[in-house]
Amino acid sequence: MTASLFQPEFAYISAPQRVVFGPDAQDHVAAEITALGRKRALVLTTPEQSAAGKGLLAALGTLGAGHCADATMHTPVEVTERVLVVVQDLQADCLVAIGGGSTTGLSKALALRTGMPQIVIPTSFAGSEATPILGQTDGGRKTTLTDPRVRPTVILYDVALVRTLPPHMLVASGMNAIAHAVEGLYARDRNPISSMMAIEGIKALASALPKLTSGAPTDHDWGEALYGAWLCGTVLGQVGMALHHKLCHALGGGFNLPHAETHAVILPHAVAYTEAAVPDLLRPVAAIFGTKTAYEGLTAFAQQIGAPTRLSAFGLTEADLPRALDLATANPYWNPRAVEPEPLAALLARALVGDPAQP
Repeated sequence: MTASLFQPEFAYISAPQRVVFGPDAQDHVAAEITALGRKRALVLTTPEQSAAGKGLLAALGTLGAGHCADATMHTPVEVTERVLVVVQDLQADCLVAIGGGSTTGLSKALALRTGMPQIVIPTSFAGSEATPILGQTDGGRKTTLTDPRVRPTVILYDVALVRTLPPHMLVASGMNAIAHAVEGLYARDRNPISSMMAIEGIKALASALPKLTSGAPTDHDWGEALYGAWLCGTVLGQVGMALHHKLCHALGGGFNLPHAETHAVILPHAVAYTEAAVPDLLRPVAAIFGTKTAYEGLTAFAQQIGAPTRLSAFGLTEADLPRALDLATANPYWNPRAVEPEPLAALLARALVGDPAQP
């Protein structure tokens, strides 16, 4: 019989957040704004999703204050400060973000500075909508903070909106979500509830993502992936992250590498680095993928769904590796295995060219 996830000592925080799964999410935004007692919503998107933002603004009628399509990767502080002026000029009292992690990041950054409630409509599997965590980039360095003021008030999940994900982004976003749950399993402040959510989230994504890449996915498959992403994002918001996330923040903030794709490349390598220190905690991951170790399972799964495997594909070069190592080892996150420069340099070198992960 498999042992339960019980721990003799743990703390679990249940945060207030309205989460709604179902069709026609955009049709329900006006009701959610009214329920919050707000009257002037600013709709946020990236430039690529501007059409969706304009459509939502039109549907909101008098509840829509305006639309801003300035969201960008890694939430640069200068962009947030520019959009703050828009918020003030439009006298907005509520934020509606439709998009992936970039748009949610801008919404969170604005909420931190203004105290406005947020309604988030995800179009990817990023999961950041489920967390009180904000990552911001300033001067080429990405830093993160945790603050209840940045946790969105309402999340509306609609499979019709993630169906538009390009195949490469679908895969990378899914691996990004899995990374949250995997690191949650060995977090220093993990608890039985977060571990249960992490395992269920990985199971859901391991089941759904191959179907989504097969060419004939159903609404159930898309819904299962969103369900998994929400669970993984909830884990991210519950417990601390470790080496994997530190590496991705260093690479993303320092070299402007694409967020989800960087997570997809780094995950098997970071898990291989850490797994020897916590094999028991990662055994559920190996079991999900039917492999001896978690890193082997993640490697095989990434290959199965066609996830990216090398950082050089996104512009990182061998000449960048010394600076990448410096950024990754500066103020390191807690990790079950100590962060050591020499093996970490070898990890980055393998991830650069797509060599297999090694423990």
